[in-house]
Amino acid sequence: MTDSFIVVAAAAEEIAEEHPVVAGRVSSARLLKADGVRLMHLALDSGEALAEHTAAAPITVQCLEGRFRFEAEGREVDLAPGGIVYVAARVPHAVHALEAGRLLLSLHG
Repeated sequence: MTDSFIVVAAAAEEIAEEHPVVAGRVSSARLLKADGVRLMHLALDSGEALAEHTAAAPITVQCLEGRFRFEAEGREVDLAPGGIVYVAARVPHAVHALEAGRLLLSLHG
């Protein structure tokens, strides 16, 4: 394996099997740390949340499964599978699981 080509997962099911949603919890797993990007998998049970926080680098968050309410800068958006948001560095944001599900978080820079 080289650092210039890494297969993180060949299918979304691989990530779900390795990092399932756990009842009553928020769990995270680092999927990749490479030059300029880190990928994290977040699994949240229904009703769980990530309280308002910031990231030191710009992020994109993609809903893989379930439904989430994403809050930033006084705005709210409901994310369904395939939905993606971008948040600049140091912008406060929060995530609430409307249904059990999984998110793919990309930290850039």
